[in-house]
Amino acid sequence: MDKKLLVLTGPTGVGKTALSLKMAEELGCPIISCDSRQMYKGIPIGTATPTPEEQARVKHYFVSFLDLQDNYSAGRYEHDCISLLSELFKQHNTLIMTGGSMLYMDAVCFGLDDLPQVPSALRQEVSEVFKNEGLEGLQERLKVLDPDYLETAADKENPRRLQHAIEISLTAGVPYSTLCKRTDKKRDFSVDIRCLLRPREELYERINKRVEQMFEQGLVEEARSVLPYRHCNSLNTVGYKELFAYFDGQMSLEEAKNLIKQNTRHYAKRQMTWFRSAAEKRAEVFNFSDC
Repeated sequence: MDKKLLVLTGPTGVGKTALSLKMAEELGCPIISCDSRQMYKGIPIGTATPTPEEQARVKHYFVSFLDLQDNYSAGRYEHDCISLLSELFKQHNTLIMTGGSMLYMDAVCFGLDDLPQVPSALRQEVSEVFKNEGLEGLQERLKVLDPDYLETAADKENPRRLQHAIEISLTAGVPYSTLCKRTDKKRDFSVDIRCLLRPREELYERINKRVEQMFEQGLVEEARSVLPYRHCNSLNTVGYKELFAYFDGQMSLEEAKNLIKQNTRHYAKRQMTWFRSAAEKRAEVFNFSDC
């Protein structure tokens, strides 16, 4: 019987966790997480990592297995995940992958181009550009380094993707776009991608409520506990950056909370744009209002 990887993806807060748990229980299979932040230990609240109870219901892979100081990439995830799938498919005909990290999902489903390894110092340098100059600073550099990528990228407002393009362009000495063959790698399994979406206002309301729940669960205390690691890339994400600014006295706690809601909504908007673009060729879109 053919082996199939069922991918449940979509923007943050859409309801992927609940649906993946239900489907995995029905299929009797584990869940492969495809969330680049849930891979790190010590930050389960801010990353909405599946709870111990949820992980007891269904076996999860690639959850809370990295230290905050560890560097991990989509390329390493592709290698590690493909190796895991080859073993799991010996026991299951269908496996479920879920998460919203688009590059990681692409890496497993379609493969990545062979790109040079980016030095840590350069990655930090490019990260500082975004920190000091924002999205416009990244876009300005790409206008010089790789204008073709900036012109054609479907997610040109995604800072991480822009940083990646700059890093590769500087490391390779040629535009990132010239190294992207965009040819899918052959896999030993079929891929069924289902993109979950909700009406924007409904999604935003779910996000606002989830942020409130995170604060009730102890997000402030969690962020304070990882403050010594604030320089790590694992914490360069919504929720922690705003609370670190609060700890520094740059804003009130209420302002930090509102900014987390706002930045999470902006992130979800970028995800929806990317998913709708990708879904035109590779995914089936499902709109639902509750799960």
